[in-house]
Amino acid sequence: MKPEKRLILTLLISLAILVAEIIGGMISNSLALLSDAGHVFTDSLALSLSLIASVISRKAPDEKATFGYQRIGLLAAIINGLSLLGISVYIFHESYNRFMSPPEIRSSLMLVVASAGLIGNIVMAYVLSEGHSDLNIKSAWLHIIGDLLASIGVIVAAVIIYFTGFVMADPIASIAVGGLILIGGLRVVKEALGIFLEMVPKGYDLREIRRSILDINGVIDIHDVHLWSISHGKPSFSAHVLTSDLSLSEVDTIRGRIEGLLSEFGIDHTVLQLECGRCENDQNAHL
Repeated sequence: MKPEKRLILTLLISLAILVAEIIGGMISNSLALLSDAGHVFTDSLALSLSLIASVISRKAPDEKATFGYQRIGLLAAIINGLSLLGISVYIFHESYNRFMSPPEIRSSLMLVVASAGLIGNIVMAYVLSEGHSDLNIKSAWLHIIGDLLASIGVIVAAVIIYFTGFVMADPIASIAVGGLILIGGLRVVKEALGIFLEMVPKGYDLREIRRSILDINGVIDIHDVHLWSISHGKPSFSAHVLTSDLSLSEVDTIRGRIEGLLSEFGIDHTVLQLECGRCENDQNAHL
């Protein structure tokens, strides 16, 4: 199944769970269930963003957007991350109110709806379990796994309330869900801002890359080095490379070796300016 079709199927299931948990949470008076609905809402946003990014990424660059339109998805990701933070703050506030004044909770309905949500999350996780070479799919899958764990927390709270009458289990579970949402929101915003600020992508050691290039025979120095991401999972590299006084064909060979080395690091978009003191015909050259 194509990534877009898997995302659409998962999004439909997520929306169905969202509606069920909102209605079930309001009827059962369970904040934990409504909190999980908030988590499912953010998952639906994340799935939508992944679907949009998957479609937009296929659009070729043009004269107005020479790098393409992939950063539109990043802007949406920041909005999504900020909404996660807002929802978590609301959940913590409501949890505090329920600690102060615990309401009556229909734990049996809470358990049924949470169990249905868990089943839906398991199905969604299975649908997105393959294709993790696509970072959009992997990101969506991680959101679903987080919601699956949240559903388990709500079920545990419902069982505790049903058998013991300990209604405090509801706000406690809500805080746990709110914590998951808060962590997820912070990660999304941090990663998206890092890309917008063109910081070195996570997992890359610029010093190691520089040393590896300097180890190539014929390379004397490397400067004006830049490593950034065009969008999530799309690292780019540019640098000025000073070489020995070689022929043009030998310099081209060095360029190929550098590009091959960068490809091993997972960097395929490169801009290299090769410089030498005296290339062919005894003249300075920028290749």
